[in-house]
Amino acid sequence: MKPMSASEPKVQSLARELTLQLLYLLDSTSGENVARQMDKVLEMQCESRDARELAREYYRGVTDALADIDARITEAAVNWQLSRMPYIDRAILRIGAYELLFAHETPPKVAINEAVDLAKRYSTEKSGAFVNGVLDKIYQTHGSKV
Repeated sequence: MKPMSASEPKVQSLARELTLQLLYLLDSTSGENVARQMDKVLEMQCESRDARELAREYYRGVTDALADIDARITEAAVNWQLSRMPYIDRAILRIGAYELLFAHETPPKVAINEAVDLAKRYSTEKSGAFVNGVLDKIYQTHGSKV
């Protein structure tokens, strides 16, 4: 593994934000035309080619493993139905779960902290704690086994 440059964490954070927008679009439009709109959305929102490419990778990773990710979120989110969660929280949980379960180059604490930061920035006052609790439970239950 190559050493991380100073700009890489910023690129990764930006890619997570872009992925959040794409996943929100996926949920709010029932998946209609997201693939066609992806390039337009990414180009309008971000100048960094690296961040756009990483966002595409995250989006594909989440959507390719969506059934597994959603099952793990549902299992960890006691007393919460996935369909009843706000789009933003659900999208953030999906990104965090993807990183915990499938993107092994991201340290678990970083994946969880980044998701909590997104929740604090883009969702409700209580979303940060909710996201932290669900992702921590996913990591404790499944993270060390994958």
